[in-house]
Amino acid sequence: MRILIYSYNYYPEPIGIAPLMTELAEGLVKRGHEVRVVTAMPNYPERQIYEGYRGKLYLNEYKNGVQIQRSYVWIRPQPNLLDRVLLDASFVVSSFLPALFGWRPDVILSTSPSLPVCIPTTLLGWLHDCPVVLNLQDILPEAAVHVGLLKNKFLIQVFATLEKFAYRTATKISVIADGFVDNLRSKGVPANKIVQIPNWVDVNFIRPLPKENNAFRAAHNLDGKFVVLYSGNIALTQGLETVVKAAAALRDVPDIAFVIVGEAKGLQRLQQECQDIGADNVLLLPFQPREKLPEMLAAADVGLVVQKKNVISFNMPSKIQVLLASGRALVASVPDNGTAARAIRQSGGGVVVTPEDSQALAAAVLDLYQNPEKVKTLGYNSRQFAIEQYSFDQALNNYELLCYSVKAQTPVIESTVVSKQEV
Repeated sequence: MRILIYSYNYYPEPIGIAPLMTELAEGLVKRGHEVRVVTAMPNYPERQIYEGYRGKLYLNEYKNGVQIQRSYVWIRPQPNLLDRVLLDASFVVSSFLPALFGWRPDVILSTSPSLPVCIPTTLLGWLHDCPVVLNLQDILPEAAVHVGLLKNKFLIQVFATLEKFAYRTATKISVIADGFVDNLRSKGVPANKIVQIPNWVDVNFIRPLPKENNAFRAAHNLDGKFVVLYSGNIALTQGLETVVKAAAALRDVPDIAFVIVGEAKGLQRLQQECQDIGADNVLLLPFQPREKLPEMLAAADVGLVVQKKNVISFNMPSKIQVLLASGRALVASVPDNGTAARAIRQSGGGVVVTPEDSQALAAAVLDLYQNPEKVKTLGYNSRQFAIEQYSFDQALNNYELLCYSVKAQTPVIESTVVSKQEV
């Protein structure tokens, strides 16, 4: 097949949707398909266009057999509401031209966020007479409204209209968790239009490695320490201040070290927090090169998943699959009734504590520090669950089947994919 992936985020961006869409595109190429990716100039999470991509309106490049068509976007490091609107609008407009003048796809796979991308993908599907699969990584505007990112009533109405348009015009909608299915069904989306395919992790790349002779530990003076690691986005929905407060509560236990890896602006904010409350057992580091990710994860005894109380219940951070695959114990400070908490409990690889409760988080970390056998058991369970439920090959099979299904316009995919998830 010829598959067009329309995704705002792509390689070389290190976190979020970008690594997932990169792996999916390259995996489909290895299966013999022709893949073209329409994406923005890389800018996430720093929110500024990367060196080597600045000053360009369009750029066409190839990586591992994938054609990548990049276009300019309006991006600001500290965006206000207007900047966010202009960002989405600029990508919708600038990306349409390269998408239109490439080869005709058999299937279009569009990721959301960004939600306004449903406009050019729907138009392309109509012009090329080909199906469009909408891949939902988050549900907008609901998630943005829930955490207070979107408050303007007019824009909320605009995005709500776009959401209905996207669901109505998509041939199929792929979702990453069962909470998404419930949400869409409550909005009147037919069950036979929804396919659940969880996000994945490459279990051959992310794998358990020994803590001994670990270069990351050695480079940051962590040898002999009980390392609690958070790596990822530092934003409003995470509330990493809870981690800093938990670390401060444990600063009298010298063997416990907290490591937070993220983008520079978020680290600056946390650095001030650490100084204010005396959390001198927190190490703040910038994002590591992707090739060093397995070793960094292996340096940890415990991996952290952190969300605020007001994060919408169906949110499912992709870092969960990555942490599970690394074979480490997890501590999740997340809403108890949410998709993330349910996934971690099902894995048997971690413990869930009340979000924004630094004392509960500190107590969970201390318990694991004092019970090394429990840490081993949780880590073993993590790895096994990742292999069984979140392997890349399984996800790739499901996306390939989905694309074949919509191309042929047959209803086979629902029974096929759901049965795999149930197994």
